[in-house]
Amino acid sequence: MKISSSLKTKRMIMFWSKLLIVIIQTGMYGWLWYNHYKDMMPVAYWHRGNWAVIGLYAVFIMAFSRAFGALKVGYLKTWDIMYSQILTILCVNGVTYFQLSLINGDWSLLENSRPMWLLSLADFTIVLLWAIFMRWIYTIIYPPHEMLLIYGDISPDWIIHKLESRKDKYHVKDKVALSAGVDSILEKMLHYDAVLVGDIPAEDRNKFIKYCFEKDIRCYSIPKISDIMIINADNIDLFDTPLLLFRNNGLTYRQMFLKRCMDIGISLVGIVLASPVMIAIALAIKIYDKGPVFYKQKRLTLGGREFDILKFRSMIVDSEKHGARLAKAHDDRITPVGKIIRRTHFDELPQLFNILLGDMSFVGPRPERKEITEEYAKEIPEFPFRLKAKAGLTGYAQVYGQYNTVPYDKLKLDLTYITKYTIWLDIKLIFLTVKILFQKEKSEGVDDSQKTALKGS
Repeated sequence: MKISSSLKTKRMIMFWSKLLIVIIQTGMYGWLWYNHYKDMMPVAYWHRGNWAVIGLYAVFIMAFSRAFGALKVGYLKTWDIMYSQILTILCVNGVTYFQLSLINGDWSLLENSRPMWLLSLADFTIVLLWAIFMRWIYTIIYPPHEMLLIYGDISPDWIIHKLESRKDKYHVKDKVALSAGVDSILEKMLHYDAVLVGDIPAEDRNKFIKYCFEKDIRCYSIPKISDIMIINADNIDLFDTPLLLFRNNGLTYRQMFLKRCMDIGISLVGIVLASPVMIAIALAIKIYDKGPVFYKQKRLTLGGREFDILKFRSMIVDSEKHGARLAKAHDDRITPVGKIIRRTHFDELPQLFNILLGDMSFVGPRPERKEITEEYAKEIPEFPFRLKAKAGLTGYAQVYGQYNTVPYDKLKLDLTYITKYTIWLDIKLIFLTVKILFQKEKSEGVDDSQKTALKGS
């Protein structure tokens, strides 16, 4: 299949626009280096040394931009791009400032941070203008796809509702039920820019996907649980017939060892750094209603083992005297202090002690209660699969999903994490956790009529 010249041009525009903002930021730092920091160094730098320092800054920009998704114009909303860029600038300039202080040796740079703050302010201005402009350019060269949605027995309204939140990228122009017949649907597909294949039987789904491949039609498909496993399987090329290997045993011993070492280090540092905040939260909770500061609850972790999770109490005392249930979108059980610490996720800071003790990991599937897991498993027998990894304070589902994400989608996200696990994925998710701390939708409760995240529960 040949890529059209028009598509090549669009991709080239987006590539050079991303490279341009990196070059501009690097150039501004280069000017600051040559005109301020270079002469403060204890040893004079030759040309290549100066280039290396400036080049390292560019590497930092690209690394943090990738971690936060700061260059994903079109994929993310304009505000998300701006927010990601701000986090990138703060991290890059913070690390660079620390690096320069180490090179300087006597830490005199720490006495005057004004030049670096001015650079950050200039960066903020440039990237905000760039994000707004590139978002405008993107909407011109990449208009929303006119999509055909193919659905089965499950109502398509839920996925249409999600797609409508990004009308800048997707437009479901028409929908057709599988009962209309495969031949009729194949003919209908030719009249659309893209096709979204819903949760339908695999045999029919494969026909549509192959047809889209043949006709060069953009195709989206809602994955099944088995698809998640297939995507991350290992390829074996020992024979003339390709094989896929599914290890199905969670993390390897080496991965668990490295993960545990990282958990111990992060939890110790986190406890020390967060101790002033935790003391302030504890005092606020105690002053408000004189009730207990902490809240303990049985949760499940690796292999289905139960442990006592520790959280700051964000609800009234005896909030579950009528039975276990998730927090609602407008839950009157949440205290004023609880609303603040839940919005910022600070109610989960005591879980650093759970991580230090080994009951949890910093990154992993969200720990669920046994009774809720059993309820989910009645409708989704595969739900316990997520217990192949230790429960986490943050994780793939926590970053890319929401508090009220339906269990089936949450399971897919957790399995994606387990099957594609690397230590670098953990590091990326830790950075992205910083990004979502203040995003309201990440902490919204379930509908007021629900007890769990199952629709209709």
